[in-house]
Amino acid sequence: MSLEGAENSILVQSSTVDLGEVFPEYARTNIRQVAGKYFGRLSAASVHVTREGITYRCTVNIQMGALKKMTGEAKNKDLYAAFRQALQKAAKQLRRSKRELREDKAERVDKDALLRESNRPPARDEEEFRAAAE
Repeated sequence: MSLEGAENSILVQSSTVDLGEVFPEYARTNIRQVAGKYFGRLSAASVHVTREGITYRCTVNIQMGALKKMTGEAKNKDLYAAFRQALQKAAKQLRRSKRELREDKAERVDKDALLRESNRPPARDEEEFRAAAE
């Protein structure tokens, strides 16, 4: 799904907090920005806000293409700060998933060979061992 049609797939809700008109648009804009930065194929996203005493708990779920759902959750006294922190946690998961999928770095065969060589005993010790065994 392209990002232009993603408005319908981004759900911003709360059962206990009046979010007004500004916060849902702010959340949708930031989620579209993160989605475009990492993969660009937003399947679905949701933001849920609850009130816990004087703090807000914000949960952000992002589903990109066929990847598993990325979830970030944060608490803060400021609603916008809680949302930004939760979105950063979900974005970190997206960034790590993208890094795993990229294969632009060649495997270092020479490094692997050096590591294997360092585990073997030096050749002269083998000669000394053979001479002592005779």
